[in-house]
Amino acid sequence: MEVQERVQAAALSPLLNQIVAPGDVVLDLTKAGKVVRLGGGLRQDGDSIVVTRAGRLRHTKPNKYWVEGSQKRYVPNLEDGVIGIVTDRRFEAFSLDIGAPTFATLPILAFEGATRRNAPNLQPGAAVYARVVKCHRDVQPELSCMDVSNKSSGFGPLKNGYIFDCSTGLARSLLSKPMCPVLEALGKRLSYEIAVGLNGRVWVNAEEPSTIVAVSNAILAAEFLTPAQQHIMVARIMETMQ
Repeated sequence: MEVQERVQAAALSPLLNQIVAPGDVVLDLTKAGKVVRLGGGLRQDGDSIVVTRAGRLRHTKPNKYWVEGSQKRYVPNLEDGVIGIVTDRRFEAFSLDIGAPTFATLPILAFEGATRRNAPNLQPGAAVYARVVKCHRDVQPELSCMDVSNKSSGFGPLKNGYIFDCSTGLARSLLSKPMCPVLEALGKRLSYEIAVGLNGRVWVNAEEPSTIVAVSNAILAAEFLTPAQQHIMVARIMETMQ
């Protein structure tokens, strides 16, 4: 399980946007430079930043690095938005399956405005969109349904709709900016709600079941298509719905 760290680093890695493998050194810390933040797939080893899992090295401003992969198994990282399934309720917290090696905990007070008297009554099987606020290899991940300002900001129980699994790489691409081409094309033609978990789960809801099916199929089919191919694929799906 990866833990985000702050370290001293130099300029952008020469391996940026390239495929890297475990053991590859992507940054040399002996040169003075900016402070960077490490995400999943990277760790500090002495004066070097080393890859711990295969994938593509990514970077985002202000200065965060991570390794983007398409594995099914999810490794929790701080601030990840995830979709969890309630497995149990204890006195102080819910237990959620987020597809990680261990279940995650969601305190009953980790909801906007929640108190011990009015905490959400989530039953086993309920779906929840939450963010990772604590993760360490020796303890269970902890989740929250609030942002750093203690507002829900879209986090919370997911009612109705349909949940399907995808690769973690596809999930991350759906959350990329500018908007992912397949979501852009679907949004121009259909009305629906969506929540994307970086743990490789997607929730889709709409008034018509046919819309849910169309959106889900389009997303799953888009993973290895170019932007132009994604637009063409969505257009063809729309033709079949008419």
